[in-house]
Amino acid sequence: MPVVDVVNLDGKKVGEVELADAVFGAKVNPHLLHEASRWYLNGLRRGTHKVKEKSEVSGAGRKLWKQKGTGRARVGSIRSPLWRHGGTVHGPRPRSYSYAMPKKMLLGALRSALSAKLADEKLTIVDGWALQSHKTQSLLATLGKLSFTKSALLVSHGENRNLELASRNLEGVKLSAPNALQPYEVLKHDRLLLSKDAVARLVRSLDPEKTPIAVPDVETIAAAPAKKETAAAKKPAAKKAAKPTAKKKTGKG
Repeated sequence: MPVVDVVNLDGKKVGEVELADAVFGAKVNPHLLHEASRWYLNGLRRGTHKVKEKSEVSGAGRKLWKQKGTGRARVGSIRSPLWRHGGTVHGPRPRSYSYAMPKKMLLGALRSALSAKLADEKLTIVDGWALQSHKTQSLLATLGKLSFTKSALLVSHGENRNLELASRNLEGVKLSAPNALQPYEVLKHDRLLLSKDAVARLVRSLDPEKTPIAVPDVETIAAAPAKKETAAAKKPAAKKAAKPTAKKKTGKG
């Protein structure tokens, strides 16, 4: 497992952390990185392009001249695509450029991107993003102590209002959550700054060898023994004395 130093916001080493080989030491797959970047950029396109067709451009609907006898080519409308200011044929129409991508491919591309950053020594793990102020200048000074040069991608887990306000106005700096991290953004920025909590979340979600939690076995409960009958219950019920039957009276005297 690769061992990476953990630094505080002053750039001083405060500890070390072991990173999972399956997430930060995976083999870099350029094809997956290309497919994930293409999928992400296509999803960002608005797709609002539009041209006017023959039925949408301005112009009268009358026939310009009679069909025969003029010596000129027959024409039916001034809005024909063959004419100047006419409609456009087969032009772009509003549509969505997004498409579905298998989740396993996206996770594999993210592993490749993280492994590439670690191999290039452009990955920094921060103890925490506990900023004292929401000012942009203070965050810029902090990033300067963390080897910030061109651009940086900050990854923080949980809500951090000061970090959000301080980073949104910095050019070349972007804040992301671990569950919203994209391979394209990792490759686009020069430095990748992760918090310890963000590293734990990424390992938990990206490790393909993680074993599922086994459901504990439930012991079967034996049936309760039948209650013993009491002595009173065992006694047979006393038979009731039979009533004497009354003799039927006959009509003879």
